[in-house]
Amino acid sequence: MSTLALKNSNSAPGAAEWLRGLLTRIQSYRVYRRTLHELSALSDRDLADLGLRRSILKRVAYQAAYEAN
Repeated sequence: MSTLALKNSNSAPGAAEWLRGLLTRIQSYRVYRRTLHELSALSDRDLADLGLRRSILKRVAYQAAYEAN
């Protein structure tokens, strides 16, 4: 079994930060897709009960995934 040894220790923090950012973006995208899928599955009547229209579902899903803190 081989192992990878980094000789330049300065590159490791940058790589770790890049990977962390990538994973965060992937998780946010998954939240967006799941939210959009769940909202799209609702009937027009259910959406109306929530105060939503189909034309704004993408925006609502985007806000849930990327603007929630």
